[in-house]
Amino acid sequence: MGTAMAQNKSFAEAAVAIWAITPNGLALGQKLCAHVKQARMFVSTSLENKSNENKIPSETGDSGGRDGNQVTPTEVCDIPVFFHRLSEAVSEQFHAYDCHVFIFSTGIAVRILAPLVVSKLTDPAVVVLDDKGLHAISLISGHIGQANTYTRHIARLLSADPVITTATDVNYLPAIDVLAKKLGLFIETPKAIKIINMAFLQNRAICLHDPLHLLEPWIPAHLIAHASLQEPTVVCDWQKQKVSRETLVLRPGVLAVGIGCNRNTPFDVIYDFFTTTLNTAGISVHAVAVLATTDVKQDEPGILELAVHLKIPVQFYDTPALASVKTIQTPSAMVEKHLGVKSVCEAAAILASSNGTLVLPKKKNQDVTLAVALHPTGSLLSAPDQVM
Repeated sequence: MGTAMAQNKSFAEAAVAIWAITPNGLALGQKLCAHVKQARMFVSTSLENKSNENKIPSETGDSGGRDGNQVTPTEVCDIPVFFHRLSEAVSEQFHAYDCHVFIFSTGIAVRILAPLVVSKLTDPAVVVLDDKGLHAISLISGHIGQANTYTRHIARLLSADPVITTATDVNYLPAIDVLAKKLGLFIETPKAIKIINMAFLQNRAICLHDPLHLLEPWIPAHLIAHASLQEPTVVCDWQKQKVSRETLVLRPGVLAVGIGCNRNTPFDVIYDFFTTTLNTAGISVHAVAVLATTDVKQDEPGILELAVHLKIPVQFYDTPALASVKTIQTPSAMVEKHLGVKSVCEAAAILASSNGTLVLPKKKNQDVTLAVALHPTGSLLSAPDQVM
């Protein structure tokens, strides 16, 4: 589970794998490499002599990619990775890059990708170029993966025709998954995306529950129904409610959780209390954008592991900062005795939420305490990630 979405990346900043199996493909790939900081050329061994003629040395290993070291465009393009079997090479590298550019037919691309694709929320973008660079085709992950955006950029670089087939784009309508990513909203029910986008295509208004008004300004007014008695078809809220399976549920990262624990409390104990407490209170875990605690806990393994597991940051506050909070609801004499402050979890939650409002005062068991605060204006504290 993750609640912090990676920021949108431009094509120039994305980790891009460029695949070539012909001399023309090699030349087109080199042109693209010059415009991408984290590009890597994957070249068929049949082109090795051609590459050597162009003074491009061979390399058997891989560097760069989404988690690799950044290198300059010249360094990346001058050291391609040669492969023998295209399908095996793509399978090994598929999830290591933000975008793959295939310079060969869509038929080859489809057959290679068929066993690899999992979800539009996690699959990388794939753009296909023909061997002459006449057409750039957005193949998969057009919205959340940004293949549509990358396709248009590639087309501009090569003076090619961009081929975009997603219905909302060609009809100049909003796509709810694009809006969710742009606004940093966690998509809790991705199967409902197609229902909402189809409603837009059919010019049918949706019933929107959006108490923080995060989504409403981005949707044309005529596509929003205002019949308050109807069950919502889109929910954008940090609070949980019963909805139908067809409802698109989006979670804004507007909450900060202040947390404390006894020294060396195991991660499992902390995580179980965290999830159980929030679920009981009707608070979505996916709306939590940050953890917060005292700086005494900077080396607390369970809290650090919780932050890693949730893929959100943890903020630490010193005693003067915690003591400065005057709106705590549940002071603790024991905490004051040991740390010199009346509260850790409530004070930390309020601080991390930009002096927000407690929506869940301190809850505790024998090992863990936590409290939840909402940003005072309902603004996002961070952008959630589409990783479940």
